[in-house]
Amino acid sequence: MGIRVYNTLTNRKEPFETVTPGKVGIYVCGPTVYKPSHIGHAVGPIIFDAIKRYLVHRGFEVTLVINITDVDDKLIAEAASQETTVPELAERVAKDYLAAMRAFNVTGIDHMPKASEHIGDIIDMCQRLIARGAAYESHGDVYFDITADDDYGKLSNRSPEEQAGQRELVSGVKKHPGDFALWKAAKPDEPDEVKFDSPWGKGRPGWHIECSAMSMAILGDTFDIHGGGQDLIFPHHENEIAQSETCTGKPFAKYWLHNGLTRFNTKKVSKSDPEMKAALEKMTLSRLLEEHSGELLRYFVLSTQYRRPIEFSEEEISGKKKGLATFYRLFERIEAVAQTSPYDVGPDRAESTAPAADHEQANALRETAKEADERFHAAMDDDFNTAAGIAALFELATAINRFIDQQALEMAGDDADRRLALWAGQRLILLGRTLGLFLEPATKAGVKSDLLGRIIEAHLAIRDACRRENKFDLADRIRDGLVGVGVAVEDRPAGAAWHLNGAGHSLADDELLDRLVCLHVDVRQQSRKSKDFALADLVRDKLAEAGVALEDKPSGTQWRLSE
Repeated sequence: MGIRVYNTLTNRKEPFETVTPGKVGIYVCGPTVYKPSHIGHAVGPIIFDAIKRYLVHRGFEVTLVINITDVDDKLIAEAASQETTVPELAERVAKDYLAAMRAFNVTGIDHMPKASEHIGDIIDMCQRLIARGAAYESHGDVYFDITADDDYGKLSNRSPEEQAGQRELVSGVKKHPGDFALWKAAKPDEPDEVKFDSPWGKGRPGWHIECSAMSMAILGDTFDIHGGGQDLIFPHHENEIAQSETCTGKPFAKYWLHNGLTRFNTKKVSKSDPEMKAALEKMTLSRLLEEHSGELLRYFVLSTQYRRPIEFSEEEISGKKKGLATFYRLFERIEAVAQTSPYDVGPDRAESTAPAADHEQANALRETAKEADERFHAAMDDDFNTAAGIAALFELATAINRFIDQQALEMAGDDADRRLALWAGQRLILLGRTLGLFLEPATKAGVKSDLLGRIIEAHLAIRDACRRENKFDLADRIRDGLVGVGVAVEDRPAGAAWHLNGAGHSLADDELLDRLVCLHVDVRQQSRKSKDFALADLVRDKLAEAGVALEDKPSGTQWRLSE
């Protein structure tokens, strides 16, 4: 049936038919860079980056534009409070925002225009609207006359009267209460860097016309998709449509896609709420990325269908960590079984047909891989339903794990079966990559550093030595100690595997490191008390290999990182 998208303009799903065959232009409203960006600012870029990836996967040539608003009342006020300039503040906040986008694998943005770079386009648009009788100057301000647009309100289904007073500074005299500013006359106390020359005197653009001018300058008068949060439908996007279509006499954006708003502990993200404002300061992207990987946060966003609210809470993040770890552990199993990383795959290196293992379980896995592929594409074709697409990936992951167990591939197994498990894992990774997931190998199940991973591996080596020597009580003590600090241990035929669970992920690196080393020290002390000096020496040597030196002192054993 092809791709179908939900169009806010028509309030229904429609077949996706591009303005120019084979090409897609997407414009998404980006951040106003006056304060550090929070999780809500990441939702739109992650979603539309995934949409672009999928459209490219389906054969389209896609241009994605996400703007930066660097001329705005909020910037002026915040720069003054910080005793800095508007350009310096905007550059600093934008740099932080772009670093976060890289961490989220948001790499599909082709243009990031700034409002300050398009002042000429904005002035030209104002002049064209005045010439058409759809805008007027008033005491240095320029307003759009909403009565010039016969279908004003068609996106939000609001009447012109409901527009009055929305998010505008009024210094001139309006003809109608709902008229909105295209250009704002400069005020004496405003800094010079936001005072631009114009036919109406020095001033700066209104918020709405910035996006119209930037989008049309890059994508043309009519383009395919305009995206943004649902909070922008009115007045921002409504006013964009009115001024753009009145200016050009052409349709503006063909499809309007609006993502759901972020909710924090079931409350809508709103900076006007003092409690929420304080919470947002803890949810800045830089802080979140100190605690969680960029891939986890991307996975978290895409686990919800884009038009639904994003429920942000520690419980939700913890649940998504466990889900993502399911894939990490599977890829580790596949690499151990096939002696080849499933990540080492691309369209030019992927086997087009499954290895010819011929038995009931192999046939079932091939069929599941085929069905998962079909369900994934059906979900994404249905208004880019990433949540349902990820569900299809889980079904395939479950089938691969079951196949590895059924065929005992971690112990021996047929070579064709091993290649089939690798093939299915590569199919899974290639599907995930159309969402921007699984682009490169993860660290051990999301572990925070190589050092921690080495210390955990040392624990497992010591536990394995204890089990070989029938010291099962001490082996169990090691396993229970690892579980106590948030490291889940899973015994498999080929050896023990591990991953961090929710408790392990919640600890800071330093705290988790200290607990893991102290567990080693405890095992060593128990060994020395029982005069098992060989095991005590093994603990010391394994820690040294991992990068931790032990030093026995009268007050007790101390540790330090090796030089």
